[in-house]
Amino acid sequence: MVTPVIRSAALLSALGAGWLAAWQLGLREVDQSPAYGFFITALLGFGLYASTSGIVIAEFRKQFRTVVIAVTLGVLAKVALVFGVMFFVFRDPNHLILAVAVAQIDPLSVAAMRAKSKMSDSAKALLSAWASFDDPITVLLTVYITAFALNGGAVGGVGSFAVNLVLNLALAGMAYMLWTLVRGRVRKAEEGGRSVRYAVRAVMVVAVLAIGFVAVQYALLLALALLGLFFRPNLGRWVDRLAEAGMFAAIAAVGLVLAAEFSWALAGVGVVLGVAAFGAQAVVAVVLTVPKRWRGDRVRLALGQQNGLTAIILALLLEPTFPGSIAVVAPAVVVVNLLNAVTNGAYDRLQEAVRKPVRQPVRAPKVRQQPATVPSVAALQRIKRTP
Repeated sequence: MVTPVIRSAALLSALGAGWLAAWQLGLREVDQSPAYGFFITALLGFGLYASTSGIVIAEFRKQFRTVVIAVTLGVLAKVALVFGVMFFVFRDPNHLILAVAVAQIDPLSVAAMRAKSKMSDSAKALLSAWASFDDPITVLLTVYITAFALNGGAVGGVGSFAVNLVLNLALAGMAYMLWTLVRGRVRKAEEGGRSVRYAVRAVMVVAVLAIGFVAVQYALLLALALLGLFFRPNLGRWVDRLAEAGMFAAIAAVGLVLAAEFSWALAGVGVVLGVAAFGAQAVVAVVLTVPKRWRGDRVRLALGQQNGLTAIILALLLEPTFPGSIAVVAPAVVVVNLLNAVTNGAYDRLQEAVRKPVRQPVRAPKVRQQPATVPSVAALQRIKRTP
């Protein structure tokens, strides 16, 4: 089982590997390459698909109301809190877009730590659904709403947003119609022989890749998030494993760009951003878990902030328009994951200490001493006569 500490160390290693490769090869302005941009967008789209395809629908339905609040008002509240801290410290309105980039919870990190977590099943379902659905919301905020706000609220921004939203829903709707036509045959095929199952799964993977290519080509990433809710080839753990590999590939890609962009000043901004993001999750989680049923899980949900694939790729996408985004977000991701590891580890130890019974000193049982017997004179004389 991968612990948060090991995960953070692996993150730093991947970041360092990309940095070293860029330094050795003398790479500059990698993020401005069209091929690099397509690769990063594809990684982001796959991350969104993987996050929603891993949701257990039955568990999601039980916490639907809380999840909806978390991924709408909760995300907006986290953005407001993070931006409030950043603006108070640095007085830069452009930090709004950085606040949006780190407002989500990384679903892959949550999935990796789910089995080892000591939260209740309800809390695990809530955090998993929260982490899976706040990704597309964060992407929408980053790509559309933030850009609209920074452009001074031009009317054209609203029109572009509406058109893109309609296209996203149209692509997802077409995919759902296709799924309704083939799902009966897919279920029958899953009950057949191995060759039939594998052939059907391969066709479904090709269909997902084709839809994904269209979505990435035309920046219809919300469609991919919706696609993961129903179009799910039975690939076992391969989707999660590929997403993990994609996350480390994205971190290495950060290192490629960060080698030319790093500065201690921007790293300091990233540290503040990471602390603010972790604190914002704590505040929002405590407010959302006021009902008594969450009483035993409130602290663990408050300490649940993790960042990874989405925050990193958003930073890569923002870098050409907002230079320095990577140099700020990359340290913030590291800080958030380290805070997650340290605080959860400390809370687990504290809980174990509280539950551990206090041992009372063991007292030796009292032994009743028999009164000493004095031998009689006759007994002493018999002892003397014994040869």
